[in-house]
Amino acid sequence: MSLPRTPRHRLVGGALALALLTALGIAVVSPSGSPSPPDGGRAASGIGPLPWPQDGQSAVELEGSGSLGERGGRRPVPIASLAKVMTAYVILDGHPLRPDEEGPLVEVDQQAAHEVGVGGESTVPVRAGERHSQRQLLELLLIPSGNNVARLLARWDSGSQEAFVTKMRRAAERLGMRDTVYTGASGIEPTTTSTAADQVRLVRAAMKDPVFRSIVATREITVPGLGTIVNTNPLLGAPGVLGVKTGSSTPAGGNLLWACEVRVGGTPRLLVGAVLHQRANTTPAEGLRAAVDASRGLLTAVRDGLAAGTEGRGR
Repeated sequence: MSLPRTPRHRLVGGALALALLTALGIAVVSPSGSPSPPDGGRAASGIGPLPWPQDGQSAVELEGSGSLGERGGRRPVPIASLAKVMTAYVILDGHPLRPDEEGPLVEVDQQAAHEVGVGGESTVPVRAGERHSQRQLLELLLIPSGNNVARLLARWDSGSQEAFVTKMRRAAERLGMRDTVYTGASGIEPTTTSTAADQVRLVRAAMKDPVFRSIVATREITVPGLGTIVNTNPLLGAPGVLGVKTGSSTPAGGNLLWACEVRVGGTPRLLVGAVLHQRANTTPAEGLRAAVDASRGLLTAVRDGLAAGTEGRGR
């Protein structure tokens, strides 16, 4: 078992965001999402510069305020299993589920069963003829990161992985992900590339779906015939963390998309971030450790800074 619509900034909205950022002491980033200065810039008074990783690229955004900065430019890099976020997004767009709904049963085909444990990929041990609900397959896609399940879902939805990839690309275009190219449903292909800014845009859209949001926040699941399966995201369990997805390979390095609920003036807001291409061309494990450490540092700095700013204004 191997388990390892671009928003437009209108004048009024921009003014409100500016007022909020100024009240929080957060440095304003231009509507185009201009990167922070090379030294990381000051994210909020009292925090000092955010602890941007020196490797790869990263981006952070706060709901209601916009970008809190970027680091590392916007050169597309391999994203490995982060591609599965788009796979889930497309599946749920075409086959929406209510929060309490399991969805239709999907039969495991011979190809998905044959791919188990092949080529060192992250796969889930399924057998031909088994039937799993759509929700169960989405859980197996996002929690243990099953590559064979990604391709199974693609065939179920579109008849072939190639046809499904066309849908992934169209969805990326609709979301304004101009620097992203998908070439497979699982992300195993190094030709599937993106940027931290584009991935933050995707996470923001995907987290609006309550089923997606519930699945990526789940620490473990029990699947009949498979037993208990643990989420690959080690940040789950940290205060406020709601997901989202890990991805690692030798060419991609370590990658992590994360979402965390923070409070701004007593109101819960979604803080999202992407850390890509950490320790690329070392080992997937080393890269993922670096991505997790960098992500933890970023979300902790912003969360603690916002809390400190709130306390300061209350005195």
